[in-house]
Parts: sequence; structure tokens; C-alpha cells
Amino acid sequence: MFNNELMADVHFIVGALGAARRVPAHKYVLAVGSSVFYAMFYGDLAEVKSEIHIPDVEPAAFLVLLKYMYSDEIDLEADTVLATLYAAKKYIVPALAKACVNFLETSLEAKNACVLLSQSRLFEEPELTQRCWEVIDAQAEMALRSEGFCEIDRQTLEIIVTREALNTKEAVVFEAVLNWAEAECKRQGLPVTPHNKRHVLGRALYLVRIPTMTLEEFANGPAQSDILTLEETHNIFLWYTAAKKPPLDFPLTKRKGLVPQRCHRFQSSAYRSNQWRYRGRCDSIQFAVDRRVFIAGLGLYGSSSGKAEYSVKIELKRLGMVLAQNLTKFVSDGSSNTFPVWFEHPVQVEQDTFYTASAVLDGSELSYFGQEGMTEVQCGKVAFQFQCSSDSTNGTGVQGGQIPELIFYA
Repeated sequence: MFNNELMADVHFIVGALGAARRVPAHKYVLAVGSSVFYAMFYGDLAEVKSEIHIPDVEPAAFLVLLKYMYSDEIDLEADTVLATLYAAKKYIVPALAKACVNFLETSLEAKNACVLLSQSRLFEEPELTQRCWEVIDAQAEMALRSEGFCEIDRQTLEIIVTREALNTKEAVVFEAVLNWAEAECKRQGLPVTPHNKRHVLGRALYLVRIPTMTLEEFANGPAQSDILTLEETHNIFLWYTAAKKPPLDFPLTKRKGLVPQRCHRFQSSAYRSNQWRYRGRCDSIQFAVDRRVFIAGLGLYGSSSGKAEYSVKIELKRLGMVLAQNLTKFVSDGSSNTFPVWFEHPVQVEQDTFYTASAVLDGSELSYFGQEGMTEVQCGKVAFQFQCSSDSTNGTGVQGGQIPELIFYA
């Protein structure tokens, strides 16, 4: 019966003019599945026309809605899921709306988090809103530099720019705001000029915490952007350098950002002469978590024979695919402390899936090593589970070895 002219007693003209589609349907079927359709066809103000125009719903989304109402089947696609959510909300079909939200949550990542935040606020979906914030906070630089950030409405822009937990430099926030302003000028048909960018931003410009940048960041960014007035630029330079600081219209306190958490998997550490050596071999461990987190880096042991510098390559993989890596250096001070090595961006890690963390170190051979390793570790609300990795060629395993810590945001 679905999308079939046979015995159809109503036709919908769905979509905007010029792209509308004629869709046949059956009043009784729709009325059973939706109180809105029931009121439309059998209520006190029931429609008597055989054709009903719905210009605000996309045809593809309306077909998904109808298919669900006829057969309980839900076929969602990334390109139409937001439009389908709108249709499900409009016609009060809770199960389809929930399926849309679940689909969006599983496809949520930094490049679409800001757009989905805007939509989740529009559709009043607090759980999706919270998930969007988790991604935006932890992966702020990637989220703010995404194309999706330039597509949000100004109210959402202001909400994001006021966010205390954004885990990025203020220079990145300023750059993102300028990119949004350029896109907004184009949407409004305005020439992309500093004056017009300032105009479309309005008060949002004064939510950027410009004085919390370093002097170098300010000089290379806002001071040369032409979006500030000469007086504002002059006063901010004085604020950096003068003993008597002028009043500014910009927030003066740094964002709190996120505090990284550390999952330590060993109960003790030790060193013994000729016991543990780095020879450019791979130390590796597998782990899984019981809720979504963002892995920011690894904590590593250093030299057991005094201060030493190491070259290190860290990697995070899933099913053999490299999700992140970093080749860098760190200096250990000869103590048994762990030393953080960071990925360029935090990596989203899904629950109940094993990932592989690896480190290849080159430097002073003799090192501290972990002992009494734990298979499961509870860190706040997150439970970590560890198992040995076949990638490990230097002796690291669950019970002992290297990679004592996973550094993460949750």
C-alpha cells in the first residue's frame, strides 16, 4: 500500500514550489500512526480536500515518514536524517524521531557537531545537545575549523563562543568567528569587507576573549584583521604592555577548557639494571572503554639513569587503521614519573570496541617500567579494560611494561 495509488484517498503535494512531489496515501493508516494526521482527517476541523500541500517538508523525508507509518521500517540516510527528524517532530511520531536522534548521535563527529548542535536546539533534543557539546568541547579546534561551523545561525555562534569548556586557543576561536562572518556576508549578499563582517557579527565579536591571547597571537591575528577599530587595537596593545591598563569591551579571563584525566594501569613501577630497554621497538597495549571518551595522549616512562631526551612516535589504531599519530620528543628527569605525549587532536573512542595504543621510543635505553598491571581500571565514570596487543615487540603487556597511562577527556 505504501506510496501506491491503489485506493489512495488523499494526495500530498510535498516540498517547495518547483521541486514538489505528489505522494498518494490513505487517511486511515496515517491517522492511526499520528495524532496530527488524525486531527487533520477526522478532527473537528478536518481537511476535506483530496490534495494537501506541505511546502515545509522535503519529499524524501516525507516518504521515510510514510514508509515507517505503513510498515514500521526506518530507512535513514545522512543527507535526509535532519529533514526526517523535522517531519517526525511535526507529525508527532516519537519512535521515528528517536531513531533519527540515535542515527545522528552515532554519526556525530567534529566536522558536523556545530551544525547538529544548532539543530538539536531547534528540535529541543537535550541528549543530542549534550553529545554535541562533548564533541565540541574536546575537539574544539577541529569543530571550529570545520565547514559546518560556518553554517550555523548567529545565536548558536554566540552560545559556542561563550562556552567556558572550549578546549582550544583563543586565536582559533577568533579565526573561526571571522570565517563565520565571511560566510554570513555571502548569505546576506553583502560584499565581504571588514566593515560588513563586523556588522553581521554584532555583539558576537565582543564575546571573543582577545586579551587572553599571547601578545604574538594578537599581533599576528586580530591586530591585522582590520575588523577592530584603531582605538580597540591601540587599547589592547596598551593592555598587554602598559602598567596602567585601559578598560576593554572584551572578556579578560581565559576559558577553563577541559581538565585531562589519566587512566593509570599499573600499581607500581620499578627499574633494574639491564632490565628494561628501549631499542626502537614497539610497546603496545589494547584497551576498550564502557562509554565514549576522547583520547588526548599517552603517559610514558622515561630514563632510569638520569635526565634524558627521547624521540617518540605514538599511535592510536582501530582494527589496524591508524586514527592518530604523532612524532615528537620529550625529556624525562630521571624520576619514575610519567611524561605526557599528546596527539595533535583528541581522538573520539567509541564504547565496547578495542583500540590499540602504541609507542616507539628512541633514546636512553634503560627505563622505568610498570608492574602489577590491572586488566580493568575505573577512572571516574569510565571503565577501561586492557588486553595484550600482538603489535607489542618490546615486552609491554597487561601485567607490565610501558604505556602506563592513557590521557583522555570524558
